Amino acid sequence: MQPRDFSLYGAVDLGARQAAAQRRQQAAESAGSAAPSDGSVIEVSEQTFNTDVVERSRTTPVIIDLWAEWCGPCKQLSPVLEKLAAEADGTWILAKVDVDANPQLAAALQVQSIPMVVAVIGGQLVDGFLGAMPEAQVRQWLGQVMGIAEKMGLVPPGTGDTEADGSTAPGEYDEADQIPPAFAEAREAMERGDLDAAASAFEQELAASPGDPIAKAGLAQVNLIRRVSSYDQARSRRDAAERPADVQAQIAVADIDLASGRIEEAFDRLLGVVRRTSGEDRDRARVHLVSLFDILPPRDPRVTKARSTLSALLF
Repeated sequence: MQPRDFSLYGAVDLGARQAAAQRRQQAAESAGSAAPSDGSVIEVSEQTFNTDVVERSRTTPVIIDLWAEWCGPCKQLSPVLEKLAAEADGTWILAKVDVDANPQLAAALQVQSIPMVVAVIGGQLVDGFLGAMPEAQVRQWLGQVMGIAEKMGLVPPGTGDTEADGSTAPGEYDEADQIPPAFAEAREAMERGDLDAAASAFEQELAASPGDPIAKAGLAQVNLIRRVSSYDQARSRRDAAERPADVQAQIAVADIDLASGRIEEAFDRLLGVVRRTSGEDRDRARVHLVSLFDILPPRDPRVTKARSTLSALLF
């Protein structure tokens, strides 16, 4: 399945909503399949799809399980997906959609048979399969999906990373939280201009808490300052203008632009390199672009836009 943007609006007659609402209520009252209550599995409707799937997929891969109460193979596959979602512990989210209760959504996703499973990353459909596959094959498919997510630089959710409960999202600070000693040490080091000490403090925090979004962002910022400090900015811009195929020259100017607050210009420059190149050069530009994403909060609209463009270019 090729990635594509999609919208619910105009998919089918909006008059179907009333009947869909009635079917949703009936489905909720029926036995159905039991889903974990830890947030790894969610029920999605036409009304909540954009928030629970499209927007959530900007920071966490979402796997959609399209099913119906009457579907026998669905009852074989759904427990497998729910088990794997619980094991994933928030690395990805399983979104269950009852196609009978949500006909407009089923039409938007071009459902022709069920069970149907699709992955959404960065607001786009990137992969999927039909039928009740065995657990081993589902695991293999999920591995491929997570490989795509890794290329996109998606940030796994932290503890309590849900907007519904008002908790802090990855890369965002909650002033009520106590700042870990390593962060205070890094801040003091940066204030006195000791970038090596600041980097060391963030690296120690990451060693203790791998994937910590605040430490990851802090280290990315320090490394950006280090790189920009080593550039002759006028020469870097001249080199980039004269040698558009020189990936390192384009990376240097992207760094300079980002450090100067020209964030969209930085992202667009590297997206242009990804668009024009292939092989090792393309991958080098992609990796550096993803590293720049770490500097901003994952929900920053400029990051969201660049991720979506990168997804379209890669897949």
